[in-house]
Amino acid sequence: MIQIETIVDLLWKGFLIGVIVSAPLGPVGVLCIQRTLNKGRWYGFVTGVGAALSDIMYALLTGYGMSFVFDYVNKNIFYLQLFGSILLCFFGIYTFRSNPVRSIRPASTSKGSYFHNFVTAFAVTLSNPLIIFLFVGLFARFSFVSEGVLVSEAVLGYLSIILGALSWWFGITYFVNKVRKQFNLRGIWVLNRIIGSIVVVVSLIGLVFTLMGESLY
Repeated sequence: MIQIETIVDLLWKGFLIGVIVSAPLGPVGVLCIQRTLNKGRWYGFVTGVGAALSDIMYALLTGYGMSFVFDYVNKNIFYLQLFGSILLCFFGIYTFRSNPVRSIRPASTSKGSYFHNFVTAFAVTLSNPLIIFLFVGLFARFSFVSEGVLVSEAVLGYLSIILGALSWWFGITYFVNKVRKQFNLRGIWVLNRIIGSIVVVVSLIGLVFTLMGESLY
């Protein structure tokens, strides 16, 4: 029988992982904002959907690989969570220091189809396999992959990652579309710094709790 506590735990952890992976404004994030401003909100959103689909493929690959080393994970959970917190902190610092404006491309004169916008974003995200290391760190930090989880529970967990990612893309395109007249290059830079700062704070809180031997998540 599926445990309600386990489901709730997986759902909120998966949702948070989906948001964290999607939030930093890398090439796809900037592309999403560009398309929202130049083509319309839904063109930006389907760009995010393409990125989310690619992300979940890497998430499944990461989770599947970690499922083969449950004993190692359980015996070294402290060090893995420590590694996850540190990796997440570096990721936040990198996001804070990066300048997403450099990823801006010349605006296309043609909107193209929704499918074309979806596929291009999917391809750009899929071309970055290094995201697997981020998923490893996040899965370790949040203890997302654990022994004894039913297939149905695992499916719900991964679906929550998709939901978190889609919620982010839906929210960011809505926000950018609403403030399109005031949104400029500096707005992209500031937004990315705010995101990076939040990620660093979350990672440091997790690091402190790990060192104290307590469970935050």
